[in-house]
Amino acid sequence: MKSQDIVILLKLVSLEDKIGHGHLEESTMPDPFALRSLESDLGISKTEISASIRRSITSHLAIKSGDRAKVNRRNLIELVQHGLKYVFPAKPGAPQRGIATGFAAPMLEGKIVSSGADIYVWPHPEGKQRGLSISPLFKSVPDAALKDARLYELLALIDAIRTGNQREANLAQRSFEERMAHA
Repeated sequence: MKSQDIVILLKLVSLEDKIGHGHLEESTMPDPFALRSLESDLGISKTEISASIRRSITSHLAIKSGDRAKVNRRNLIELVQHGLKYVFPAKPGAPQRGIATGFAAPMLEGKIVSSGADIYVWPHPEGKQRGLSISPLFKSVPDAALKDARLYELLALIDAIRTGNQREANLAQRSFEERMAHA
């Protein structure tokens, strides 16, 4: 697994949810699940997306469904809960301007008050927040998150799990599981 595999899986979840809630027509042209569309939305090459989907199918985080991959949400939840912070740890760095993540992200702000009042940001030139920098799961995450609010929300929860103390990580995990169940 590579860190971008998680980003790609979460983008697929976002697209599946948009179709499930009627925010996106399955017959939309161009196909949002097509490699070219995913490349444009995520800033990850078609070759790498294709390889990532193959890795995800091999590791049972996705299944082949017709002409595209479908996320195995139960297995992804299990990976996020038990392994993500160990495989892809987040080490806070120097304060920087960037895009708020974790519980400082707009859709999660105020859900929990952290004892250490510092917020986390993905360094980005268009960022409006100042906080401790953390590296996103993949370098193109800030731009991809700005294009897709649902993806941003899922990535912010992942970062809350990666950076939070036990109580914060547990709350973020429950929120992540709820969002994954509402397909």
